[in-house]
Amino acid sequence: MTLEKLIETLGGKLVQGNPQQEIDGVSSSQYASPSDLAFAENADSAQKALNSFAGAVVLPSLCVAVYPTDRCIIEADQPRLWFALAAKLLKPFPAPSGIHPSAVFGAHVEVAERVSVGPGAIIGDHAQIGAGTHIEAGAVIGKHVRMGEFCRIYPRVVIYPGTVIGNWVTVHAGAVLGADGFGYVRDPKSGAYTQFPQQGTLVIEDDVEIGANSTIDRGALGETRVRRGAKFDNLVHVAHNCDIGEDVVIAALTGISGSSTVGKGAVIAGQVGIGDHAHVGPGVILGGQAGVFSGKTVSNEGLKPGTVHWGTPARPLQQVLREQAVVARLAKKGTKGLRG
Repeated sequence: MTLEKLIETLGGKLVQGNPQQEIDGVSSSQYASPSDLAFAENADSAQKALNSFAGAVVLPSLCVAVYPTDRCIIEADQPRLWFALAAKLLKPFPAPSGIHPSAVFGAHVEVAERVSVGPGAIIGDHAQIGAGTHIEAGAVIGKHVRMGEFCRIYPRVVIYPGTVIGNWVTVHAGAVLGADGFGYVRDPKSGAYTQFPQQGTLVIEDDVEIGANSTIDRGALGETRVRRGAKFDNLVHVAHNCDIGEDVVIAALTGISGSSTVGKGAVIAGQVGIGDHAHVGPGVILGGQAGVFSGKTVSNEGLKPGTVHWGTPARPLQQVLREQAVVARLAKKGTKGLRG
């Protein structure tokens, strides 16, 4: 793709170089070739990018005083975002590969144009698959699943019956969507557990990405919903009846218990644990290994934007650090008292 076409699509300004320069891919400064695009965000990274073999560099304006004359230079307000968007344009969605002979289709399956289904994949009765979607080897798509356009389902994904998936959804290998939630009723006399009905639905909205081996349970009587643009890392678990907001990002090994909500734009780091019926407000940032007790709410109300919540129970990081300092001083005094 030419730089002219990239800039026409993404914005930015070509301040030096040939607009017809062909760019085939993106790369780090260390490994870039003359057909690659590199990026920089500050003066130090700019020098590395400009001294590399990259054919074009995207960076902020006024980042360096003088550009090398042999390099195509794009200035953009957010070069990292520009670089990421360019990468998507330069690596288009895979071309249709057709239906493999070993794929198995149930009765009354609706398959739109340009759908690809890999070896050993199974599509259940009455499933609907949207145009351009790729379903890779060994994936299992349950009965009455509805899947939108240009989804990519990687190998060995399992999507339980009745799950609804929007457009441009990516589900990585081994993920399980729509399994029964962990809900049981205990008989106080015998101690035996009986499963509470797990007959609701799971809805995944547009442009969601689910990491490898992640699991999202269906609702018990209602629905579990993952809203537009949410991104899950590998090994994330979301229990039944949860509502995950738009553009939420969740890092690996996080677990969210049943009937909890996460507001739009929240950021949840790795190994976070969220109890049942808890509420994480819009824009909240939970640091690694933070914990939210059942029924509690964590919000940014009265706090500066970008405040990080940490610890268990999760609270503003500055508060945690003050508490730790107090405990350290008390411990030090206690040690002196013992010596005296």
